Amino acid sequence: MTGQAGVTQKDRTGLAKASFLHCALSFLITLYLAVSASADELRLQDLIAEALEKSPEILASESRAKAAGYRVPQAGSLPDPMFMFGYQNEGWERYTYGKSPDAQWMFAASQMIPFPGKLSLKEDMARRDVEGLAMLQESVKLKTISRIRELYFDLFLAYKTIDLIHDRTSLFSRIEDAALARYSSGMGMQQEVLMAQTEKYMLLEKEEMQKQRIQSLEAMLNATVGRDVNAPLGRPAEQAFSRPAKNLDELLLMAYDHSPEIRARQRMVAAAETKVRMAEKEYYPDFTLAAGYFNRGGGQFDDMWSLTTTINIPLYYRTKQRQAVLEAEATLAESKRELEATRLMVSSVIRDNYSMYRTSEKLMEIYRGGLVPKTYQDFESALAAYTTGKTEAITVISRLKALIDFETLYWAQVAEREKASARFETMTGTVETGGTAE
Repeated sequence: MTGQAGVTQKDRTGLAKASFLHCALSFLITLYLAVSASADELRLQDLIAEALEKSPEILASESRAKAAGYRVPQAGSLPDPMFMFGYQNEGWERYTYGKSPDAQWMFAASQMIPFPGKLSLKEDMARRDVEGLAMLQESVKLKTISRIRELYFDLFLAYKTIDLIHDRTSLFSRIEDAALARYSSGMGMQQEVLMAQTEKYMLLEKEEMQKQRIQSLEAMLNATVGRDVNAPLGRPAEQAFSRPAKNLDELLLMAYDHSPEIRARQRMVAAAETKVRMAEKEYYPDFTLAAGYFNRGGGQFDDMWSLTTTINIPLYYRTKQRQAVLEAEATLAESKRELEATRLMVSSVIRDNYSMYRTSEKLMEIYRGGLVPKTYQDFESALAAYTTGKTEAITVISRLKALIDFETLYWAQVAEREKASARFETMTGTVETGGTAE
């Protein structure tokens, strides 16, 4: 009895260990699958962060703005001084240095000094140009992010369409089974079976088209981010959706204050105003100071020196300086008109995309809350009626195709809403990189 009891206890211990190992192995497998699925998931925030570091367009705009920054100290600097040296001899037959008072070595230095205020205006002009390029750089950055978001949600839609095709293929199989049962019992025709099978193959055709679209979108997304076009991308995560949009008036006010394109145009107007003031300054002359030293051979003849000032006279101001002022004023008027045109363009884009955003939200509610569930009920009712011979196969198939269309349209509106949000956020200078799931 004791030996039997010991064996029984040993067996129980072994079973417990085996059970524990099995549970641990199952847990590790589940954890590995979860980590693998997470690793293959494509996140919008990661793409945007990578694009900010690698996108060729963003990097080029940064270099352009950086290069312009180096022009500011150049514009505020004086022109290079001039140095002159030479020799003056008396006659052609012999070297007369030290023997003639007119023979001498000459040394002179000169510096052109612009009229007071000109240098500061030139520096201000260069600084305004840099500020405008900085705003354009920000615009390039936001447009790149917007492009990534649009491609991301197009890719999301392609994957979601394939999911719908896989889910609804089983419903066509139910129609096919019902058609086969009716055909076997003599209640239906072979044509009904073939019709159901044809619709299944048409779904496969749509799936292949979506797979091709995925490859195309991945190539464009990689190029926008700054990757090799063949770099692998995972499946877009479903939780990256924008928060509800502000009202239209708030968006327009934000755009007028923060839109990079409007701010860039404002900097261009300021630069044009500075150029007008600079052109008016050109009515005033510049000065060139020069100092010279003349060495005449040491103790026999005294050395000489000179100090001179040269002033340019704007004698032809009617055809030169005056025309430059008129040109600068015309450029200023052009910049102001372009600023107004940019304001109108930004307003138009925001209104258009805001309308798309709200329309997509309403259509999503119609599909999700009405058409999709009602059409599914209609399909089930038609399938039951077809099974009992009360309706035709074409009726059931048309109901199922309508269901697939409505589900696809729902997710298409989800993508359109996100793309519209990306576009008007670009115009307002604000970017949302993700939110809550639908």
